[in-house]
Amino acid sequence: MNEKLKVGVLGGTGMVGQRFVSLLEGHPWFEVTVIAASARSAGKTYEEAVGDRWKMDRPMPEAAKKIKVMDLHDVEQVAAGVDFVFSAVDMTKEEIKAIEEAYAKTETPVVSNNSAHRWTPDVPMVIPEINPQHFAVIEAQKKRLGTTRGFIAVKPNCSIQSYVPALTAWKEFEPCEVVVTTYQAISGAGKTFAEWPEMVENIIPYIGGEEEKSEQEPLRLWGAVEGDHIEPAKEPKITCQCVRVPVLNGHTAAAFVKFRKKPTKEQLIEKLRSFEGMPQKENLPSAPKPFIQYMEEDNRPQVKADVDYGNGMGVSIGRLREDSIYDFKFIGLSHNTVRGAAGGAILCAEALKAQGYIQKK
Repeated sequence: MNEKLKVGVLGGTGMVGQRFVSLLEGHPWFEVTVIAASARSAGKTYEEAVGDRWKMDRPMPEAAKKIKVMDLHDVEQVAAGVDFVFSAVDMTKEEIKAIEEAYAKTETPVVSNNSAHRWTPDVPMVIPEINPQHFAVIEAQKKRLGTTRGFIAVKPNCSIQSYVPALTAWKEFEPCEVVVTTYQAISGAGKTFAEWPEMVENIIPYIGGEEEKSEQEPLRLWGAVEGDHIEPAKEPKITCQCVRVPVLNGHTAAAFVKFRKKPTKEQLIEKLRSFEGMPQKENLPSAPKPFIQYMEEDNRPQVKADVDYGNGMGVSIGRLREDSIYDFKFIGLSHNTVRGAAGGAILCAEALKAQGYIQKK
């Protein structure tokens, strides 16, 4: 690619926005040219606006430091300087819906990390290895919005990335019932331990809205485009508990699965190791290879050892074994702010570009 696409990051001063800015440093296809945030940050350099709130492990990219932050409500002005935007804004659901549609109507594609549009019928919610075919519903969305190139696409909830890829790899064995508990990192709430000291040596057995998302969003991923909407799948039935644990990055899942067609353990492991999707086949820049790693050790995957597999874009599965009530059980791990948030959205944008949905203005 000769010329990089110009990218804007909406909500660039928050934790997920910072992750976007960090991950996009040196990206072969995309270049951050605009950062937008609330009015109180507008007019400051990105370095000034973030101040001592930079939460990433690596330093703020030099190229981003001097970018003048814009007011994300100046939609026309922000949109004029970019080919598309990533959305990580922190507002109410209705405000997010409105502002993302406003950007789309300026003929600016929006790739969102937010949950607001995940159930809008004609907005694709995509993990590119699992359901890139859902991008086809964008044509119906454009008709509704009255646009020719502007649209919204979203990525799903961070917690499901640690178990849904495995269930997808096993699709031919027809998983029909799933019981899962997720153990979720504090960065999923946009926090560090310094900001949330009560999480040190603590577990909180409640994350608002998370269990409903974890049970329902996978069914939308496995659904099908039917005309102007995505029709969710009916199975597998999923029941979930979500627990906040004293971990900075990395969501772990403990899952139990019942299958209609009974596989062997060896068949399941082979399916995990051979599973690849569109990003791997098309060599997208952020695609991990392989997408899923299966770990033989009894004590893996572990957050400290494995959360950064595939630069945080891969999924680690281990402890697969037969169960006395269900057929099999396993442990999954994914990086919640990379694969589960900004990185997953960047991979979506790469897939959209590869399929011709995102182009230079």
